[in-house]
Amino acid sequence: MVGPDYVPPPVLAPEKFKELKGNLVQGWKLAAPQDSVDAGPWWTVYGDPALDALEAQVEVSNQTVAAAVEAYEQARTLVREAEAALFPTVNAGYSTSRQYTGKSLVSGFLIAPGNAPAIATPSNASLNGKTTAIYTTQGNLTWELDIWGKIRRQIESQTAGVQVSAADLENVKLSAQAALAAAYFNRRAAVSLRALLQETAEEYRKTLEIVRNQYKIGLAARADVDAAETQLISTEAQAINTGVMIAQLEHAIAMLIGKAPAELSLPQAGLVGGIPAFPVEVPATLLERRPDIAAAERQMQQENALIGVALAAYYPDITLSATFGYAGHVPLPINPAHEFWSLAALAKQTLFEGGLRSAQVDYATSTYRQSVAAYRQTVLAAFQQVEDQLAAIRIQRQQLEAEEKAIVVARRTVAFYLNQYRVGWVAFTAVVVAEAQLFAAEQTALMTRQNLFAASVALIEALGGGWNNSKLPTTAEATPRISILPKIPPGAPPPLAVGEQKCCSAQ
Repeated sequence: MVGPDYVPPPVLAPEKFKELKGNLVQGWKLAAPQDSVDAGPWWTVYGDPALDALEAQVEVSNQTVAAAVEAYEQARTLVREAEAALFPTVNAGYSTSRQYTGKSLVSGFLIAPGNAPAIATPSNASLNGKTTAIYTTQGNLTWELDIWGKIRRQIESQTAGVQVSAADLENVKLSAQAALAAAYFNRRAAVSLRALLQETAEEYRKTLEIVRNQYKIGLAARADVDAAETQLISTEAQAINTGVMIAQLEHAIAMLIGKAPAELSLPQAGLVGGIPAFPVEVPATLLERRPDIAAAERQMQQENALIGVALAAYYPDITLSATFGYAGHVPLPINPAHEFWSLAALAKQTLFEGGLRSAQVDYATSTYRQSVAAYRQTVLAAFQQVEDQLAAIRIQRQQLEAEEKAIVVARRTVAFYLNQYRVGWVAFTAVVVAEAQLFAAEQTALMTRQNLFAASVALIEALGGGWNNSKLPTTAEATPRISILPKIPPGAPPPLAVGEQKCCSAQ
């Protein structure tokens, strides 16, 4: 086969991730041999049965995944199309024609009285004034020989394309699963925010009672009562508003599992606890664990094979053809006396076309180089995404620890100012400020916990989830064989077995 054989280009990978050098992130460690995420449901590391049940439906019902599955099947059919060119094309035909020759015509010449043309013979003159029928049945074979490997390079390209499509399918699944996990944890965070607002409103209600009592005995102004009421009502309104976020996130989850929003109802569970421990792969293994990297690598082989297809145009096309048949005056003229056949071979070489072939080779070569650059950029982006999420987890864990300490101090401050306010030693403004600071600290801590879960999901996605490139279809798996069985349309009932009768049909 003409053209370059594919050799993966080198990619420089660091020995370690920057965030893990000398100081592993708490709860995360470098993966040892045989110590990696299961090649399966990665989301089980969170230990959440509700999330497990939702994630299991993505691969089955998500319509974006379903479309990617059909794209994969389309890629497999392209391999069959390319393979078909390796075989000869055989056609069969049957034709009939009727012909009438006038009495004054012999072989198309007018017969003058007493002066017949030289070609007139008794045999053809006997057809004058008669209608004759000729029946022909024949078969034709045409075979373009793949001497230079043009067709085989096309098959190689299409086979790599199937693997690209398979990796794209896995990447679509991973993206949908990660989006579902992120939406799920965001919804739980929204439920926690509503609970926090409701608890805060309850504390503000208690504060309002204290202010009213102080107002009744003349130790507080009416403005203090109004301020306490405003604080309570505003917090209750915020709690109500969280219902919009909770509902919309639930709708997004329903869409991701391929259901209408009316078909899904989730429990009102909040976001608690921390993110799970997870082994982090060394950078080199990241090239095997991400489906988008695998797709970019397979794309290079797909484009590399097309260079050979373009180079094959410099060589002559060699075609063999054969015809065999029968012709006669009866409807089935199958008789050795009526047979005819022919064999032919054709070698065709284009001598001049204004540089078209060299332009096509240059274009294919440039496209391959473009795919190499895209592959290397995909690898760099993968390293960046992992580093980003490792940094986010490390910093946000430190932030959450500091915010939890701030909450403890803020609660003490609120209790202190309320006691001081009861005895008239401080103005109500000090209580309002302290309570606002407590709520802000609690809300910020919740947001940081939410961001931690989001970063953990993003890190798992950046590491490829539970996927690795051993799941790519082999060349044999990427090439579906021709089947004489009819293809059953999606959703159609299976065909009946021999001797089986259809019963109890409403039709």
